[in-house]
Amino acid sequence: MPIKISEVFDQWGCLKNAVAAFVGEEEKDLNIVVEKDAVLRPITPDMPEGLDIIRHSSAHLLADAVTRLFPGAVPAIGPVIKDGFYYDIQFPQPISESDLPRIEKEMQRIVKKCVPLERISVTVPEAIQLFKERKDPYKVEILEGVTDPQVNVYWQDTYVDLCRGPHVPNTKFLRHVKLLSVAGAYWRGDEHNIMLTRIYGTTFDTAEGLETYLKRMEEAKKRDHRKIGKEMDLFSFHKEGIGFPFFHPKGMVVMNSLLDFWRRLHTLNGYSEARTPMILNRDLWVQSGHWDHYQQNMYFTTIDEMPCAIKPMNCPGGILIYKDRLHSYKEFPIRLAELGHVHRHEKTGELHGLMRVRSFTQDDAHHFCTPEQIKDEVKFIMALDDYVYSKVFGFKYHVELSTRPDNSIGSDELWATAEKALQETLEETNTPYVLNPGDGAFYGPKIDFHLEDCIGRTWQCGTIQLDFSMPEKFDMVYIGPDGKEHRPVMLHRTILGSIERFMGILIEQYAGAFPYWMAPVQVKILPVNESHVAYAKDLKDQLADRGHRVEIDLSDEKLGKKIRNAQVEKVPFMLVIGDKEVENKTVALRDRAEGDKGSVSQEQLFELLANQYDPKADNYRAK
Repeated sequence: MPIKISEVFDQWGCLKNAVAAFVGEEEKDLNIVVEKDAVLRPITPDMPEGLDIIRHSSAHLLADAVTRLFPGAVPAIGPVIKDGFYYDIQFPQPISESDLPRIEKEMQRIVKKCVPLERISVTVPEAIQLFKERKDPYKVEILEGVTDPQVNVYWQDTYVDLCRGPHVPNTKFLRHVKLLSVAGAYWRGDEHNIMLTRIYGTTFDTAEGLETYLKRMEEAKKRDHRKIGKEMDLFSFHKEGIGFPFFHPKGMVVMNSLLDFWRRLHTLNGYSEARTPMILNRDLWVQSGHWDHYQQNMYFTTIDEMPCAIKPMNCPGGILIYKDRLHSYKEFPIRLAELGHVHRHEKTGELHGLMRVRSFTQDDAHHFCTPEQIKDEVKFIMALDDYVYSKVFGFKYHVELSTRPDNSIGSDELWATAEKALQETLEETNTPYVLNPGDGAFYGPKIDFHLEDCIGRTWQCGTIQLDFSMPEKFDMVYIGPDGKEHRPVMLHRTILGSIERFMGILIEQYAGAFPYWMAPVQVKILPVNESHVAYAKDLKDQLADRGHRVEIDLSDEKLGKKIRNAQVEKVPFMLVIGDKEVENKTVALRDRAEGDKGSVSQEQLFELLANQYDPKADNYRAK
């Protein structure tokens, strides 16, 4: 017997808290009539699916409020994103973040009225006519590309939106909503289209959840790597090279510290470092598949009338090195590492400090091995990842297994073998993982490592990609124990990912207070006046001879101001030098985190600094 879901839930006593329902595995509105037997489960606001529905409904609420306050405003699209939602809107006049409180007040007014969201199924021509009458060209353009005969529209009093749904029954579920920021966004992400205004917001199921999130966002603003990078003189961006970072001397100290550690770790673990050209001809990229599968993200040039591409990744160059001579199974596994400088065309609106740039350095490596060595090599890389993330930088992380995407190359058999090998390796190492269907590389499945920083955000950094396809496409071989040619397996991997992005993550993780081994300036000497400078310079030379990065503050500022300046620069140790210190050959030591540590002798100072942690001294070898 047909029955409305809301009537069933009312009988069960769970209607009050439900925002939607699972009918089998599908999410449906509560006013849907179920025509045949099905398993029903309520979706509540405290469930991830429920929170997404609340946030999607909040996007409609935002658009409703905007169209009431700004006659002539035209909503385009408003999806759910991680931790919130946004709506892209064409405004009749520019708005700014100062307008957000007014919009938010109107949203709360609508919330208090408990306005129902009513779903109506209409034909595509009917929907096109509806949105033409409402002078909404964006919905009309979307509908003109729809192949289904019918679509859903949701009415919210006088506001109507095109949406698949489901949505909350009424606006009372949207009490804990907050608008966050305003940005520009091209319609459909195409820089040739009109620039719309994007309003970001978030919603939670409880006031406590919203408050916790807003505090975390406030902390994130304080840690913004762009702000700290400017304050610490690490890097900059300029209109002459949009999306291309300029690293200042102190920023290069941080980067080179990372690279020195990376090289030491790889040397200890059996890698050989290589370097491949930045520009390679079109034929190579056609053969690798990038020309067909990645062309929109590549830059091109012509050399000697031959079309070429600036490399977006290092793999094809590493393959050419492998193929330069014949290899024996006795050499395997071959671990070829490269700090490859790559270029990728990112849209202007997607650029974000060091986190999303157009030119960056990948800490790449390619493992060439036999099929029998796959699991051991994957376990080896996972051990390296765990050491770097957990021991060296103190991150928690989780793992995702990404499987075959729609635009893949290679046979079904090779994909099944590759996916099985990665899954079994994760299970054999008792590694918890999240399955991420359809998000693999176009040439193979992958394991991705997502780091969690100190305020709960996650960042995808390391990856292990298992590739049977490239060896086939490039006819790669090795000589096996039977004296015959065999096909190797190729593993693509990064640990840090993009060096630039990882540096941005670390800036925010540490709020600029880098550990001693990475700090641009490790020690700042603060002479009280001119008479103490000679002793300060002699001490600086002694520390520099021991490998420490030292500066002297020779400004005319008073001591208190010198200390504050060093604190802003996040210098780990400050050495105050006055008359007593010169006379006794000591320093007054200040620790960045702990403050005044009292007087110490030069020998005590040298010992203290020599014992600061440096991962290059770990001599770590993965098992």
